[in-house]
Amino acid sequence: MRISPRIARIGALGALASALLIGGPAVAATPTAAPAPVSASSTVSAAVSFGDICYSDLPSQAYTTLSLIASGGPFPYSQDGTVFRNAEGLLPAHASGYYHEYTVKTPGSSTRGARRIITGQATDEDYYTADHYASFDLIDYDC
Repeated sequence: MRISPRIARIGALGALASALLIGGPAVAATPTAAPAPVSASSTVSAAVSFGDICYSDLPSQAYTTLSLIASGGPFPYSQDGTVFRNAEGLLPAHASGYYHEYTVKTPGSSTRGARRIITGQATDEDYYTADHYASFDLIDYDC
């Protein structure tokens, strides 16, 4: 079973849960701020729609991007790590700043290309898009 490098975000309770699931000591991670609540002015879209993609099915360049995210960079593009607004409404609605986007390099492309990883503040809430936000797949780290 592959555990996302972002598991440290879930704190003591998550460390205990992961220790029970995969074995090993329950070591609490450094506490982090709780996700911002959804504001009353946020619009909830009925169009929330995404599929799944197995971690093992991602393109090799996505592994590089996920490693960079886990280590905090440096990132190849200045736009990496910026807030993703979810303007398409395809991901679950959250307050501004909840999602961030990162480029997945496209071999042979002279631009950033269309592939991205979108991270949510929740652990293992990483989405992959190969078509520049027209569709998203939640990355399943268990397959």
